[in-house]
Amino acid sequence: MPTIQPLIIPRNAVQLFIPGPLGQLDCLRLDPSTAAIKGVAIIFHPDPKGGGTYTNKIVQTLAKVLNSKGYICYCPNLRGVGMSDGTHDYGMGEVNDALAIYEYITEEHPGLPLVLAGFSFGCAIASSLATKCPYRNLILIAPAVTRYKVYAPDTATTIVIHGFDDEVIALQDVFIWAKENKQSIICVPGTTHFFHGKLVELANILNGFDI
Repeated sequence: MPTIQPLIIPRNAVQLFIPGPLGQLDCLRLDPSTAAIKGVAIIFHPDPKGGGTYTNKIVQTLAKVLNSKGYICYCPNLRGVGMSDGTHDYGMGEVNDALAIYEYITEEHPGLPLVLAGFSFGCAIASSLATKCPYRNLILIAPAVTRYKVYAPDTATTIVIHGFDDEVIALQDVFIWAKENKQSIICVPGTTHFFHGKLVELANILNGFDI
């Protein structure tokens, strides 16, 4: 089976391949150090047209936080990314990939609560999946609301975090989306789209939630 360079991924990550609609889906599984497993999380990467993969720093920050809370984390490369089969479908076919991963996880971990999370483009995939399956929390980091359809199915269990100085998705556009969806958001001052220099702050914010 093909492998990736071990220095690229966290030490607690294992690469696996999940059957998807177009073939295999390249995925990382990150297990928490605690024996008390609280649930399972799926974390979706940013736009692959900009180089987004499952090794993205925000994706891995989300995984680290959720691992610390007792969640087994699955970080997939969607179609056409990394070693995943198929070609990029601009957020359409990727939802079917997400459903395949969800079905795999429910078989592997029956009965465990599910957290869905995404960064930028990944928010569209995570939130679309949230409209199709039961979940505990939905975490949206810098949602790309002007480029893709992003949902907020249950505002009480959705966490939205956006940078005040986001140069890719303007904060004002996220405010408009939030008003339309009656969704609260957390705005992080001095922060751009990729949270450069702010990953610790992002982790601290997420750690403050009872997820």
